[in-house]
Amino acid sequence: MALFIRRLTIFAWQQALCCIFPVILFAAMAVTKVVEIPYFHRYDLILLICIIAQAGMLISGLETKDELKVITMFHLIGLGLELFKVQMGSWSYPGEAWSKIYGVPLYSGFMYASVASYICQAWRRFDLRFENWPNGVLTTGMAVLIYANFFTHHLLPDLRWVLIAALFFLFPKSTVRFTVDGHHYRMPLLLSFLLVAFFIWVAENISTLLGAFQYPHQADRWSLVHLGKWNSWFLLVIISVIIVVQLKDLKRRIGEPEA
Repeated sequence: MALFIRRLTIFAWQQALCCIFPVILFAAMAVTKVVEIPYFHRYDLILLICIIAQAGMLISGLETKDELKVITMFHLIGLGLELFKVQMGSWSYPGEAWSKIYGVPLYSGFMYASVASYICQAWRRFDLRFENWPNGVLTTGMAVLIYANFFTHHLLPDLRWVLIAALFFLFPKSTVRFTVDGHHYRMPLLLSFLLVAFFIWVAENISTLLGAFQYPHQADRWSLVHLGKWNSWFLLVIISVIIVVQLKDLKRRIGEPEA
């Protein structure tokens, strides 16, 4: 029992360290909700805090240059999705900001970047290894289809459930191995994606409660984000991990040392 408590404590502490940037982002949302700076819009202040936090993590060594590149990529991918979704009315950012583009504040990309930050930190701190990973062409193709469906389902039939079903054929025996206190553990890969997606859904509820953005059904008063968003985050987490895996594989193929 003592050993179990020790490893559970270490696991929780390592998870907390992996969430440094997401915690900073949430803290920025919370503080700017109650603290106002004259002539400085809330969304602009959140953006500034995120930029300073990223710079601080890089300078302090909490984040590597390679990890920053991945996080920047996810910021751009997320921002592209935000620009489209806001125009389609999926959600909105009612506050004013100098850094808004077509109704989307630039800080919104950091919400996706925070997911990438967590994945990169977890990869390093838990020494993640994926076993029975499918062919790279198939996983890349799946990532493209999932990302495309986020856009096309507004005009064409929504294929998310078809894509989710296909994942069980793509990752039937895939597992993720992680290390805690020198001991190796394994978990079915899809289960790990599902758990991460659930906590992101919880974080999304906190974000909307803090007024970072809002869904149409939250315009009059706050209410829980629809549980259906859980599967959207499930798919987005899969895209995130696939991209990181393929980037690491690319570095290995061209002979660069893995960071």
